[in-house]
Order: sequence, then C-alpha cells, then structure tokens
Amino acid sequence: MAAVAPARLAALNRLRCEIFQTAYNPTSVRTGAKYLRARLRGPSMIRYYPDQLTVAQFNRMPGDFKIQNWEEYQRLADVEEKKRRGKGVPKKAKSPAESRRMSRKR
Repeated sequence: MAAVAPARLAALNRLRCEIFQTAYNPTSVRTGAKYLRARLRGPSMIRYYPDQLTVAQFNRMPGDFKIQNWEEYQRLADVEEKKRRGKGVPKKAKSPAESRRMSRKR
C-alpha cells in the first residue's frame, strides 16, 4: 500500500471543511472561533438580575404608601442654599432686551 501525497490530504481536508462548513485552518493559527461560537452572556445576565426599583417609580405605583426620596430632598435643599448665597442658576431672559448678550452688542 502506497503513502498518500500530502497535497492530496490537504485538498481532502479543504474539501471536507467546505462540505461540513468548518473553518479551514491548515497552519493552526489562533482564530478565536471558540469564543465566536459560544453563546452570548449578556442576555442571561440581564435575566438573572431583577430590575431596580427607584423611589420615584415606587411612588408612582398605585396605593397609599409613599416614601420620601431623601436624595432629592437634599438636592433641593442644596439648590435653595445656593440661591440664598447668590450662587444659583441665573434667570432666563424673557425677551431679547433682557438678554445680557444683546446688551453687550449695543
């Protein structure tokens, strides 16, 4: 029995990869195909963790029980404190005449 030529084995391997739809990689170069074939993890992780319920969403739910949003309460208190010290947001101009930009151009 005679040995089969390496070129014929390579051609057979290439043809086999075409038929079975696998990657032809005669030099065994790393392709990352294992990771590309793997299932995505993101959808499973999203289903694992429950949705976060915020204070605002809880207060919008039907029912008489409401809770205080302390972060929002503290934020509003800080805004009021800044306004009293004169560090608040400037008022919006109601007309072009009240605008600082228009007064500088004159």
